[in-house]
Amino acid sequence: MRTLLRPIYLLLLPLASFGQKPVLPGSPDINTSRLTPGKSLFTIYYVNGTTWTNKGTYTNEISVSGNEMRFVVDYKDEKGEWYRKRTSVADAKTLSPISYQSKGLKNSIDLQFGNTITGTYRYLNGGGKDKQVLFKPAEKYVDFNVAEFMFTTLPLDVGYKASIREFYYTDHPDSILSNYIIKDVKSYIHRSPKTGNHETWLVNVLEESSGAVYTYIIDKKDHRLWQREMPVGGGTTEVCVNEELDYQPIAAKFNKAEALAKLEKGNSVIVGTAFARDHSSRKGIAVVNINKAQFAPKGTVVSIIPNSDYLEEWKAVNKKLAKKNKIPQVPIDPDVAACIKKTTVYDDRGHFEFTNLMPGEYILITSFGYTHQYTYSYYAGTSYLMHPSGAVLSSNDVYKSANASTGATAEIEMKVTVKKDGDKVDVNLKDVR
Repeated sequence: MRTLLRPIYLLLLPLASFGQKPVLPGSPDINTSRLTPGKSLFTIYYVNGTTWTNKGTYTNEISVSGNEMRFVVDYKDEKGEWYRKRTSVADAKTLSPISYQSKGLKNSIDLQFGNTITGTYRYLNGGGKDKQVLFKPAEKYVDFNVAEFMFTTLPLDVGYKASIREFYYTDHPDSILSNYIIKDVKSYIHRSPKTGNHETWLVNVLEESSGAVYTYIIDKKDHRLWQREMPVGGGTTEVCVNEELDYQPIAAKFNKAEALAKLEKGNSVIVGTAFARDHSSRKGIAVVNINKAQFAPKGTVVSIIPNSDYLEEWKAVNKKLAKKNKIPQVPIDPDVAACIKKTTVYDDRGHFEFTNLMPGEYILITSFGYTHQYTYSYYAGTSYLMHPSGAVLSSNDVYKSANASTGATAEIEMKVTVKKDGDKVDVNLKDVR
């Protein structure tokens, strides 16, 4: 979370932390029970104006073992290629630092914390001579890699302010203890594209050593970090967005191996005919089809997939979400695509076949265009019965018939059950409107 700006601002900000409550490891403000073990995924964007450029991802992972809490931050670039991993170990209650490791493509750092800070800075691939690290800090501090997690442990509230001392090391001579100053905390509604609106805290933090201001969005209920923003220079802001790995609205799991076996290891077949019948009206006028059955053209693709608890739940959940019309529907498991078997209509009568199926329930799907031909009645005027005197005795509306055609599309989905191995099931895959 460091920026590239050098700490020339130290001379300009001597009073930046004046009046702020110091929060050091062991402070009663730190409540590590607010940290949930597990992994979070963030996408990194560089934002300039309205342009968002994907710069990669990183994962935050928290685990607890005995009295120690481990924080791992693992980075990949926009191509999905790994480039850095940072691992910090701290006291599970106080967040007092115990050790820190960082490994990248060009260098690595290993630090041990105590009354003195010792360790080794290594250049990889012959980039330079190893350096030994030795510091004797005069004050308590938190490892910078943990500081971001630490913000979510605090009793945030409107107007909350605090000063957090952090330690950061590189091979540059400006490695220092410096302050993160929580300047402002306000209520904010964060909009998640997956789970809708969340009540959060908007936390503005000054990094005293650089003068940079970071913005954190932290959930009021579960204390998760939703988003982090930081300046990177040139009018560009780095925005890191939580991708909600724990968002699992579908409880059932899709079993790819089982689905593939049902399509390939049985002795049953499904044969069928795909066609459409359209009795729909045109602008409120009833119509009668001329061609009763419009068969799927030769070459039309018909797909089959074994039905499952996962697919049923996926459809039900998305149906509910569609009614709410507030958040996007849940994307389907990408493994489903590999378990869709396809065939084509082989003649002009809409016939298709599937073989090697095991017993079970299947979903058949097809779509095709056809010409809907129909006759319809229309108002052609009024006829009158006239008296010789010219008076109108009665009147009747006159209707005539005409033929017409229009383009239409059949969208067909049908469930078919194969009861036992070796069965031949004949189906009509039809769209009747």
